[in-house]
Order: sequence, then C-alpha cells, then structure tokens
Amino acid sequence: MTIRAIVTDIEGTTSSIAFVHDVLFPYARARLAAFVTDNADRLAAELQAVRDAAREPALDVRGAIEQLLEWQDEDRKIAPLKTIQGMIWAQGYADGSLIGHVYPDAITGLQRWHAQGLPLYVYSSGSVAAQKLLFAHTAAGDLTPMFSGYFDTAVGAKRDAASYRTIADRIGLSAAEVLFLSDIAEELAAASAAGMQVTLLARDTPDETSAYPVATSFDTILPEQVTA
Repeated sequence: MTIRAIVTDIEGTTSSIAFVHDVLFPYARARLAAFVTDNADRLAAELQAVRDAAREPALDVRGAIEQLLEWQDEDRKIAPLKTIQGMIWAQGYADGSLIGHVYPDAITGLQRWHAQGLPLYVYSSGSVAAQKLLFAHTAAGDLTPMFSGYFDTAVGAKRDAASYRTIADRIGLSAAEVLFLSDIAEELAAASAAGMQVTLLARDTPDETSAYPVATSFDTILPEQVTA
C-alpha cells in the first residue's frame, strides 16, 4: 500500500542518543533544583503532579526536587519531570547554550519527503514541547515547519500497539498508509501490530537478523518512490 505519512522517533533515529543522554539530561539535572526553587509558584501544578505520582501528598518543594532527581536518574517517563525538563531546555535553547542535534541524512530525508508533499509527524517519549524545541534549534535552522504534528506518551506507551492506532486515527489515515521509523525493535513490533509499515534505523550496527526492513540512514528510506 502507498505510504501517505511518515511518523519518526527522535532518539537514535533522527538524533543522536548521546545528545539526549550526554547533553540534554545532564543540562537539565544540573539546573533542576535551582529552577524549581526559583519558580515554585508557577510550577504549582507540576509540583502537585509530583506529589500525586509519588503518592506523597505532604511532599514539600525540597522533597519534590529530590523525587524529580531520582526519577531522572532512573530515566523515568513521568509527566511532571518531562514538563520541567522541557522548561529548562527551553531556556538553554533560547540563550544558545543548546543546539538540537539532527543527523544530516535525517534532515535531507525529511526535506525530501516534505518537498514531495508527504506529511511528517514525530512520536517520542519526550514531551511535545521538548520535541519542538529540539527541531526548532538545530545547526541547520528551524525544522519545525516540515512537521504536520507531534505525539508523545500522552497517546500511550511506545511499546503498545494501541498508541499507534490512536496516532493513525488522529492523522486521519489507515495504519497501513503510515510508515513508522525507530531504532527500537519493540516499538516497531507495536507499530506493526497496529498495522503500520515500519523500518528499523540501525545506524551503527546494521541488524541482519531484524524481522523488519533495516536502514542505516534516511538516504535509503523511500528515496524516490513516495506518492503522497
């Protein structure tokens, strides 16, 4: 079936895993305590969400900070943590301390598909706000005009087939008309179970045993034959 939209993961797919884990996460962690302390009033909703998620209704600001740091160290996908990280990153992108990393071949591929009229979407465990920040502040400039929409775990877990059915419904296409790109086989399994077409990005170590089509870069994914 003709592919009529592409949904891409970020970490390990369009962007380096090292950028997320070695740049973004440490940047947020180093600034989290001061940021929450200085902005406790405007973060009231997020701090309440921390208490709710931790099941600690009496948690004060200091306790919430400790909980947030613990979640970050455990790489937990907790909504208030993701929101606060995104706010910290927003400051870093705004003052030039952070530059979003996107592989050159991913930029070229996205530009090619966008020029062909193919709608592009992002689905990542990072918040939609964080996704937009990364793509808006790359060395190649603002890439966000190429995207038709963004999805995060508010639609469901990335290893749950129902999440991909929800995404297809929101895009307004049958799942079979959507191509999902990721470097994680379990995510591809979920997308495939939902009916999507899938491709595994194996940039560093090509996986010859994969049950799914494999690409080492965006250059070889639908280079010519896309019909929107």
